[in-house]
Amino acid sequence: METARSVVLVAATVTTGLVAGLFYAFSIAVMPGLARTDDRTVVRTMRSINAAILNGWFLLGYLGALLFDVVAVVLLAVDRGTDGGLVPVVAATALYLAAVLLTARVNIPLNNGLERVDAEAGAAGSAAARSRFERPWVRANHGRTLLCTASFALLCRALLEQGTVTG
Repeated sequence: METARSVVLVAATVTTGLVAGLFYAFSIAVMPGLARTDDRTVVRTMRSINAAILNGWFLLGYLGALLFDVVAVVLLAVDRGTDGGLVPVVAATALYLAAVLLTARVNIPLNNGLERVDAEAGAAGSAAARSRFERPWVRANHGRTLLCTASFALLCRALLEQGTVTG
């Protein structure tokens, strides 16, 4: 049981860290870079990114993090012989779930809105689409970056409490 618990906790930590890093990259590089471009470029680029990101590797990290978190909670809860780690894993899971919900309620609908924009609608259409999209998407991305980063930190703490890694 200890080995399974350690493997799942490491998998939860790694996948959560990967997702936090992805969101962080959007916050510090992708979106600031796009902010320096014209409206049509923002619309076209984000549509391309939204299509490209829906792949198995992304889904393994994004959905895997939540799955590994939940399994880690279950394994820690049923094994009363553990030295701790349950509280930070439960908190990490709640934070990661909040990031998933934020993504589902804000980022995904905004992404879907871009898909409904006629890419050839001209400057006015692209400017309107960007105006509806950019600021709320970036704000929500900053939020999910913070949530995932906090979740990652708590999972690191749980690894230390479990003795999986030593500090």
